[in-house]
Amino acid sequence: MDIRKLVAGLKNCPCGREHSVDIKAVEIGSGLKSRAAEILKENGFPSRALVVADRNTLNAADGILGVLTSGGFDCTLKLYDDLRTAHMRDVDDITALCRDVRGVLSVGSGSLNDICRLAAFRADKAFAIFATAPSMDGFASDTAPITDNNFKFSYPARQPSVIIGDTKILAAAPAELKSAGFGDMIAKCIGLADWKLSHLITGEYYCENVAAITQTAFDRVVSLAGRVTDNDEETAGAIMEALVLTGLAMKLGYSVRPASGAEHVVSHFWEIKKLEQGLTSDFHGKKVGVATLMVNRLYKQICENADPAKFAPERLDWEKIYAAYGESFIADVKRMNNPTVTQETSVERIRENWGEICRIMLEELPSDGKLTALMKKAGAATTLEEISVPRELGLLGLEYHPYMRNRILLSRLVPMLNVDVIYSDLIRNC
Repeated sequence: MDIRKLVAGLKNCPCGREHSVDIKAVEIGSGLKSRAAEILKENGFPSRALVVADRNTLNAADGILGVLTSGGFDCTLKLYDDLRTAHMRDVDDITALCRDVRGVLSVGSGSLNDICRLAAFRADKAFAIFATAPSMDGFASDTAPITDNNFKFSYPARQPSVIIGDTKILAAAPAELKSAGFGDMIAKCIGLADWKLSHLITGEYYCENVAAITQTAFDRVVSLAGRVTDNDEETAGAIMEALVLTGLAMKLGYSVRPASGAEHVVSHFWEIKKLEQGLTSDFHGKKVGVATLMVNRLYKQICENADPAKFAPERLDWEKIYAAYGESFIADVKRMNNPTVTQETSVERIRENWGEICRIMLEELPSDGKLTALMKKAGAATTLEEISVPRELGLLGLEYHPYMRNRILLSRLVPMLNVDVIYSDLIRNC
């Protein structure tokens, strides 16, 4: 992937902002494991490095430590058993281990990458990734969603300087992980819609060119839906490149907006409520995919049923909202809603833009049938049962997720729209 060419194409962007990235190289190709040390050295990655992996990812990248050692790297290994959730305590552990190294190399994806990118940021160390599965879209991101005291929040973090994806390894990844990557990518349609919505009613920064990068990546992955689970290097490489592009878009767009909308917040709600019970959630992309199906239905239902004549300033029952989150998270919810994000808009501005908002939600978002068919074609999860989320928790997340972030989402406007939402309809067949 030619990063310099991509960024150069955004020079003098009409949005008025300068676009830049910290990534020096994204290398995706067959047999790159044997060249990992060479690629890292060519791009200035320090030779004294902390390598972070779990047993699954290290097994997938079998031999990577030998390749690095033979290539002149002095490696210290931090090995987890099976890291499924990115906890702040793990960030603290990695940050402490950074004292004796100059760089952090994450061997894996998802939570491993997230704890490493935040630790590298806090310790001011170089960061790079050797990917083992095309399972999520955060490879090139400069933010890290981390769980602290069971509440999940996205922190500014270090964008990797180098990303390496050996398509032999990516293609051989478990089908479940590859389908999870598809679930994370299919969510981009909601993220882009929410970003456009916020731009219309609050004036939030929006860049057509950055949005187009995400849209291109989305279209590419959708075209490969029927091949996602194949052990095919060409497909795995194309999906990996699309996943990297969405992470780049977040950096270029100065926010998570190009890659994350209400569906991600729903998934995070489910995750924190399960963590509160001592339960581990399913893979991020699996949950996000199921949430995308439901939010897509929610957004269409809102636009079909809302009457602009009934729009009014919101009146919230905060006690009911706090009860939905539970005692453990009341302080976090208060922090996220002080001040409330709807103060950035008005009934009048929403009403003025309602026609365009509905056009986006009803015409640009896929139909429920098309979205469901695509996900099944890709082998992605489409039901709450498949991600081990009880029906009650599924409904709770759909209704109360907007208060988990200080972010304009169409779902956050429901109290101002005075529209009756039948949440049980949103999980039909789910």
